[in-house]
Amino acid sequence: MSATTPHDDPAQTTCDRRDFFRISDYIGLEIRKLDADNADKENPFNGSHLESLRSELKRLDQDVKAQLTTLAERDRLLTSLIKSLNGKLDTLARIMAFEQNPLQPEDWQDVTLSEGGLAFHTATNSFMIDEILALRMTLPPELFQPVAIAKVVSVEPDGSQGVRVHTEFTDIHDSDRQQIARHVMRWQIRQRQNQ
Repeated sequence: MSATTPHDDPAQTTCDRRDFFRISDYIGLEIRKLDADNADKENPFNGSHLESLRSELKRLDQDVKAQLTTLAERDRLLTSLIKSLNGKLDTLARIMAFEQNPLQPEDWQDVTLSEGGLAFHTATNSFMIDEILALRMTLPPELFQPVAIAKVVSVEPDGSQGVRVHTEFTDIHDSDRQQIARHVMRWQIRQRQNQ
């Protein structure tokens, strides 16, 4: 795996993309092409009856975080324990969600990932520049599943009779971007520990 580097290609379409560190990683990747009418959808991968439960879980998580701030001033040990239990519940919820909708072997692939976008290989050149895609990433080992709407910024032959598709995130929730940032940071730490 290559070391992390900031985007430094002068041909990048926006300055922001150069501000993010990118990593080469092996992740689960689900891709859906969107037409202009579907590009505004909240989450094109869900739309199920579980969406209201996910919203309630996010609301409860925000409540816990708000209470922990107050509790931290009075009892650090109890705050630490509750944070650990909250993290354990989050991990359990991710595992259950992943087991409910497991990825197939072909959904796992080597990608280049940053907070600003994603590049992936495909055997068929079925993607066009400026095409809009919905991407759901499964980031091991935490099994975070951030979702983003992305625009194809380039399609290049990659020497393996396929193409490398480079995308830029155009619509991503802040919490999903933070999950990617944490994943990149943890990846960097693991690489340093393995050196």
